[in-house]
Amino acid sequence: MNFTNTKPKVYFKTFGCRTNVFDTQVMMSNLKDFEITQDEKSANVVVINSCTVTNSADSTARGYINSLNKLPNKPRVVFTGCGVWTKGETLFKEEKVDSLFGHSEKENINELLKNEERFFNAGDLEHIDETIVEEFVGKSRAFIKIQEGCDFRCSYCIIPYVRGDARSYSEDKILEQITTLASNGFGEFILTGTNVGSYGKKKHTSLAKLLKKISLIKGVRRIRMGSIEPIQINDEFKEIIDEPFMARHLHIALQHTSKKMLEIMNRRNKVLSDLELFEFLKDKGYALGTDFIVGHPGETDELWKEAIENLHRFPLTHVHAFTYSKRDGTPSATMREQVKGDIAKARYNELVSIIDEKNYNFRKNNKTTLEVLIEQEKNGKYIGLDQYFNQIEIQSSADLVGDWVFIENYEAKDKINVAKF
Repeated sequence: MNFTNTKPKVYFKTFGCRTNVFDTQVMMSNLKDFEITQDEKSANVVVINSCTVTNSADSTARGYINSLNKLPNKPRVVFTGCGVWTKGETLFKEEKVDSLFGHSEKENINELLKNEERFFNAGDLEHIDETIVEEFVGKSRAFIKIQEGCDFRCSYCIIPYVRGDARSYSEDKILEQITTLASNGFGEFILTGTNVGSYGKKKHTSLAKLLKKISLIKGVRRIRMGSIEPIQINDEFKEIIDEPFMARHLHIALQHTSKKMLEIMNRRNKVLSDLELFEFLKDKGYALGTDFIVGHPGETDELWKEAIENLHRFPLTHVHAFTYSKRDGTPSATMREQVKGDIAKARYNELVSIIDEKNYNFRKNNKTTLEVLIEQEKNGKYIGLDQYFNQIEIQSSADLVGDWVFIENYEAKDKINVAKF
């Protein structure tokens, strides 16, 4: 009889947002009887951490599932993430996947994967993880999830229905998490969640208070945040804007710059107060990004013209733009006055072109020293992000991966900065 100590190999495929990136790390941290592989062709099990923010995201995941049939190993396919609550039942019944489990069950992944029978365990929408992640596989920056869920009910968004209402992680757990990672060499931390700015709700604390405490941890050099709502940048938050630990980039979710469209989308922000906030942050030296949905039902030519006129006034440098994609189960999905696909695409291109030009001008006119964390080497060049969340490509004879470098002289190219070091 032959005995082997070889553990089954698990490959993780992560779709969607930074929160999913963190959730995958939580699952990796809880695997004891399996080996993690970066090569899906050698995997015995493929775990798909899905996104379901749009119908298109569902289709992408389904396409990936179908592609696994072509692998020589024919791995066991396990499905998790937000898609469990929207498409999980269908995938399970159609036997597209072998097993499924929801967000609340990811810390039990080791025992779940040891169960070789088919199962569907959706779990609940109230869970908060207890896992302390000690390493981020293949990453130079650490993603820290500080909260889960959202209390907003924007008309186009399914996420509150698949991740639950807003709830915050324990401050002690977050600080322990960051202390552990900082002692393991991480210096940059990205705070993520479904609605980051809601951190501290019902816990008598706030995002600003948490940021101050994180900054006191030895080894913490720079803190970034996921998307924040305009109304969440209050006076308390503004008091820490000048602190050196703050990355000089904020991503603030506008979603649109037409007053009427914000009403249709059931948004809480207002164009004029948004513009005032962005001007304040620009004067503080910040690069500013946003989310923007193009082609939402009701977006007439007149409203789009208004939005573009307003957009030119905003000191934006980055955009995460979407053409509206119908998400079954949301109020927007049943709205009339749908925008044709070719019109939405043209508007998307117009929007992105405007922000690309704003970003180029920001980089070209910037006179401050860039503080860059080098994340990878690619084609003989070192790639990293500066404090403004702009990518830079550095030519150097030294191995810079994982290092912090200061760049005083650089050239602003079309999409990227370039320099020698």
